[in-house]
Amino acid sequence: MMKIYEMKKAPNPRRVRMFMAEKGILDQAEFVEMDLQQGENLTPEFAQKNPMKKVPVLELDDGTCISETMAICRYFEELHPQPPLLGKDALDKAKVEQWLRWLELYFFMPTGMCFQHTSGVFKDRMTPIPEWGEECRKGVEKFMHFLNKHLEGREFIVGDHFTAADISALCTVDFNKVNKIGIQADQTNLQAWYERISQRESAQV
Repeated sequence: MMKIYEMKKAPNPRRVRMFMAEKGILDQAEFVEMDLQQGENLTPEFAQKNPMKKVPVLELDDGTCISETMAICRYFEELHPQPPLLGKDALDKAKVEQWLRWLELYFFMPTGMCFQHTSGVFKDRMTPIPEWGEECRKGVEKFMHFLNKHLEGREFIVGDHFTAADISALCTVDFNKVNKIGIQADQTNLQAWYERISQRESAQV
């Protein structure tokens, strides 16, 4: 059976689990819990699976390892194309990819940087720069306003169906609780979208 090395409460592994849940393939992999705070991902043994020493990592039956969240999701999309979570046709796929890039660069990454540089959780392995963390906080809040405007009159982030973009956005909104950043009272479109997506069965994995 395939193995997925993860830390369940971390946002990237959750993105993979949600993706797999939507595909109905959660039972096709063994999930191996790792303690990132204790540095279990920093060992030479794990570095052989992923030299970047990050989770999640998908290990196939033959020992081949695939790192990076969207690379793993792409692998599963190719094996299990239904339902299409990375786009239905050429244009839809391009739009999903566009939004995944925007979400990664302008929402997910600054969310992580805000956490790493203001929480002090990983101060034993990096030099936190609180000022940078606070600047990233501003970026997160700005993107949430942008997302709220985009969602006016829309049920999903891309097109007329649920995609990996909705998964990435939901996991990022939820993880921002550690940064004490939440949906604002005037962000009614974002709040309505969040409530809809949070009710999906995959959001509970």
